[in-house]
Amino acid sequence: MQHMIKAIVLGAIILAAAIATNFARDLSYQVHAVIIILVAGYLFTREIGKIGNKPVPAETGYMDGVVRAGVIATVFWGLAGFTVGVWIAFQLAYPSLNLSQYTEGYLNFGRLRPLHTSAVIFAFGGNALIATSFYVVQRTSAARLFGGNLAWFVFWGYQLFIVLAATGYLLGSTQSKEYAEPEWYVDIWLTIVWVAYLVVFAGTIYKRKEPHIYVANWFYLAFILTIAMLHIINNLSVPVSIFGSKSVSLFSGVQDAMVQWWYGHNAVGFFLTAGFLGMMYYFVPKQAERPVYSYKLSIVHFWALIFLYIWAGPHHLHYTALPDWAQTLGMVMSIILWMPSWGGMINGLMTLSGAWDKLRTDPVLRIMVVSIAFYGMSTFEGPMMAIKAVNSLSHYTDWTIGHVHSGALGWNGMITFGAIYFLTPRLWGRTQLYSLKLVNYHFWLATIGIVLYASAMWVSGIMEGLMWREVDAQGFLVNTFADTVAAKYPLLVIRGVGGLFYLAGGIIMAVNVWKTIVGAGNATPKETSSAIPAE
Repeated sequence: MQHMIKAIVLGAIILAAAIATNFARDLSYQVHAVIIILVAGYLFTREIGKIGNKPVPAETGYMDGVVRAGVIATVFWGLAGFTVGVWIAFQLAYPSLNLSQYTEGYLNFGRLRPLHTSAVIFAFGGNALIATSFYVVQRTSAARLFGGNLAWFVFWGYQLFIVLAATGYLLGSTQSKEYAEPEWYVDIWLTIVWVAYLVVFAGTIYKRKEPHIYVANWFYLAFILTIAMLHIINNLSVPVSIFGSKSVSLFSGVQDAMVQWWYGHNAVGFFLTAGFLGMMYYFVPKQAERPVYSYKLSIVHFWALIFLYIWAGPHHLHYTALPDWAQTLGMVMSIILWMPSWGGMINGLMTLSGAWDKLRTDPVLRIMVVSIAFYGMSTFEGPMMAIKAVNSLSHYTDWTIGHVHSGALGWNGMITFGAIYFLTPRLWGRTQLYSLKLVNYHFWLATIGIVLYASAMWVSGIMEGLMWREVDAQGFLVNTFADTVAAKYPLLVIRGVGGLFYLAGGIIMAVNVWKTIVGAGNATPKETSSAIPAE
């Protein structure tokens, strides 16, 4: 009966999408309707084929199939995002790479930049967070994921969101904000998927067999709840037409800017920080085979972080029309935020007490430790750049780009790589990774790439800021904007080379993960047990 109901619902979706395709008012809406017809059509045929079949017995043990799919998706979207990032980096150094005369603008920097940003944050990072949170919450709760196949709906629903958002960017369909959010119907779909994600995660915690809720789950839950709130409020809009992709935001002017950076900085604070700290608090102790240095400090870290981060957004709007008190509030809260951030860094590094010798022989642990170091550096640099006097030099320059990427590539990327290397042999029942030597190559390529990228952008940014404010004896500006662009050309090339190094490391990781999955080399199958492991 349930298969019949699902088939009817999917048939209705196909019919609605077909009508939308016929009346579509712009290309992106039409393309998205076709994608939905294809996806719904595939699912419809599957459900029709299941009608009359005997019910499948309920599985026992941990639900790791969706985690395995999440690991593969993380690697795939990571390579996609890194590749686009390298391409647009070289576009800034060599504008002819925009290929506008051949692609009618579909592959120019203006459209590829939001594609890159969303691919690395929401596709690569989002899949990493969903996969690791599903793995961690089961192990620390001693319970199977709540909701049956709802976890699979979260996974595939999120992949559909990524495809719709990516094609929308290339076709020019966004809300034209800093983070270039997709349009209204894609936002609604993501909201449905995200609520399902919350139900699965919170439901698993609710039915846990362990009385204690491990701190990693605190960070994951804060990330899921806060991102839902941020997404819904920032994307409040009214569609121009039910058959078009365009919408009108409910906010305007300085209010829109305030809401955008309340969202933008807390996307950093909760998506790129709180969620990945959930990774750190589980995978670093597991890889080091040591308990968390201070559980009390982790709780202080959690509550201080989630209280302070939510106030820091206005530091992106210094010297704008935003009221001065709001700018000052954002600056002060950003400076205070430095303390709990470093408390978390110290907690992560000190977890290696008594196990520092493992850094010589374990490149996976080395990747994780470097990620914590970058977390510490980024969370010092961020509060410093929030100070008005510093911000007057750094804002709108490449210094900000260097800061963002030292955090994104160093902290988020490296801790994700470490988690992938930890999970892959365990999820596919292998004794070890295919090659630790390849992990070591990946570590050095990624680290060198980050150093080249970030240092080039720091130099470029400070140079830009100084050139923009240089005046002659009469008080006139000495340099034109074109002068600053010409001066930073070699640094833009170095940035692109750094990205190439990082991408090369990602390709090596993909090879290593694939070889481990298929059981090549040293990644031999290990003996399995029907019992749930006590991790």
